[in-house]
Amino acid sequence: MRKTLERVGLALLNIFFIVICFVVIIPILYAFSVSLNASNSILGSDFSFIPKQFTLNNYRAVFVDQPVLLWLGNTLILAVSSVAVSLFAAIPAAYSLSRFRFAGRTKIVNTMTMLYSFPAILSMFAIYKLLSPMGLINTRLGLVIVYIGTMAVFGVLNLKGYFDSVPAEIEEAAKIDGANAGQTVAWILLPLAKPAVIVTGVMVLIYVWNEYIYAITFMTGADHYTLAAGLYSLQATEMSGSWPVFAAASIVVSLPILVIFFLTQKHMTSGLTAGGVKG
Repeated sequence: MRKTLERVGLALLNIFFIVICFVVIIPILYAFSVSLNASNSILGSDFSFIPKQFTLNNYRAVFVDQPVLLWLGNTLILAVSSVAVSLFAAIPAAYSLSRFRFAGRTKIVNTMTMLYSFPAILSMFAIYKLLSPMGLINTRLGLVIVYIGTMAVFGVLNLKGYFDSVPAEIEEAAKIDGANAGQTVAWILLPLAKPAVIVTGVMVLIYVWNEYIYAITFMTGADHYTLAAGLYSLQATEMSGSWPVFAAASIVVSLPILVIFFLTQKHMTSGLTAGGVKG
């Protein structure tokens, strides 16, 4: 009887999650339907979820009529730079906070956690005042600095949690074999930390890919737009613009992130679980 109840409960739980997944995917299917619609209508009484007039011209317009590839290039530069520098800074910092005991270590971790919890909008004016005298407004370098300052903290906290979970005996064994601290980290800890490093990199990438507030505030002109800012400029209104083109652009810019996520999803669960923040 108990096993039967457990099976029924598990089946109901699976059905519940299937329904949730279906509800979540409805907006994506809706956007895909709009992107294939030849009619510039999304709320009219004549709108059909399955397009009555099927067309691929909206996707053609994304690549031909709109500078989406330029925005993609801008975003890739920002994303690759932010991921590389964030990981380069976060890995040694996380290792130091995890392994070395020094005065103020706990306060540093607590301060970083507190700072990371603040909404980005609260720091907008302060960041602008800092970047403006250095001439970094409306430059990729200025935006990269903002992204690194934001996500390097996340990387430190996530990777520190993983390094905390690695037994110190592994490092002691490496030292007995003659490895120094740098060799221990590079040859032993980093291969073990691969899931956490991949997850951290993917999370930084997703943040930069979707970030809108800083991009639209600090970058002006269509030539400097990121994908998020460019999509906003494509938003249709009641008087102008094309909702199907906007929907097609939304689908196109989402595909690279989806591909990366599916390629790395096997590392996501273990990486996020191991990256829990510990004192």
